Amino acid sequence: MRARTTFVSLAAVLVTAVAGAVPATAAAPAPGHTANHDSDRPCTPDVSLAGFSDALDKTYFQGSYVGNLSALARDSGGRTAALSDRSLLFTLDAQRKPERVLRLADENGKDLDSEGLVIDRDGGYLVTSETEPSVRRYDRDGKLLGALPVPDELRVAPAGRAQLNQTFEGLTLLPGGNTLVASMEGALSGDGTDDQGRPLVRFQTWQRAGGHGEFGLGRQYAYPVDKTLGVSEVTAADESHLLVLERGFSATTGLTVRLYLADLSAARTDAGRPVPKRLLADLGGCTSPDAHHPTPQPNPLLDNVEGMTVTGREPDGRLKLLLVSDDNQSTRQVTRLYELTVRVCD
Repeated sequence: MRARTTFVSLAAVLVTAVAGAVPATAAAPAPGHTANHDSDRPCTPDVSLAGFSDALDKTYFQGSYVGNLSALARDSGGRTAALSDRSLLFTLDAQRKPERVLRLADENGKDLDSEGLVIDRDGGYLVTSETEPSVRRYDRDGKLLGALPVPDELRVAPAGRAQLNQTFEGLTLLPGGNTLVASMEGALSGDGTDDQGRPLVRFQTWQRAGGHGEFGLGRQYAYPVDKTLGVSEVTAADESHLLVLERGFSATTGLTVRLYLADLSAARTDAGRPVPKRLLADLGGCTSPDAHHPTPQPNPLLDNVEGMTVTGREPDGRLKLLLVSDDNQSTRQVTRLYELTVRVCD
C-alpha cells in the first residue's frame, strides 16, 4: 500500500489517499484553459511565466485518466512523455494532447508507484518507483528490460534507512547520456543537516561504463533541502548543474514550490561538501490574472507541482521549462502544465 499526499486549501488538513481504496471521483472532462502567451510575466529576475494550460485536467484518453502526473521527459527529437504515478505513461503530441498510453508493470506484473522519468538515448524509458525504491528500464513499447542496482541504505525501512513515500521522486540524465541522477524526496533516518540546519537528502548517480552499455552505481551527493520541504523533481540544466524543485505544504502557509539551481561540480571537488544551490524563484511569486483554482489558495496558479523537463532554449539563452502538477485524481486539485523561461547563468 502506498500513501499519496494531497494538497488542499489553507483551512483544510493534509489528506492521504491509499492505493487500493476507491479513488476520488473525477469530474467530467474540463474544457481546458490556456493563458495568454503573448508576453512573459516575470516571477523573479531569473524566472518568467510564459503561460499555463489546464487542458488536460479531468480528461480521459483511451479509457485512462490523464492525471496523477508526477514526471515529464523529452527526447532529442522533441517527443514529450508524461508519467502518472498510477503506472501509466502518456506520450503527448505537439499540442500536448495524449496520443499514446502505455501501462507499466514490475517483474510480477504489478503496478508501480511511478515518480521519475527519463527517455533514454535509444528511445526507451527509465522509470523510478517510490515503493522499494527502484529504477527500471523499459523499451519504447513498455516492455520491462531490467532494473538498476540500488544501495541498500536507500531502501525503505526496515530493509534500509529511507522513510515510506520519501524515496526516488526525481530522475534526470545529464547531457551526453552517461550519467543518471535520481533524487530522494526526503532524508534518510540518521542523516544530518548542513551548517544552516537544512536536512541533507541523497542524490544517487549511475554511470555507463566506457560511455556505453549498462548503468553501474556511481557516487552520491548530499543536497540541502529547505526545512519542511521535499525534493519533488530534478532535471539537468547542463553537464554540471541541476534544476531542483522543492515542494511542501502546511495548513498555515499553504503550498510552497521553489526552483533552485544546484552545482554538482562544486561538490565533486570537495567530497565532504553538500551540493551548493541558488534560489531561482519561489513560484508563489509567479502570478496570472487568468488562473483559477477549485479551492481557495493564496496563489490560485499554484498546485502540487511534481514534474519538470527542459523543452529548449530562447534566443537569449534562457532555458524553456515545462512543469506539471499532480492532481491526485481529486476535484480539489488541478492537472496544470506551466511554461517557464529560466536564466541559469550568474
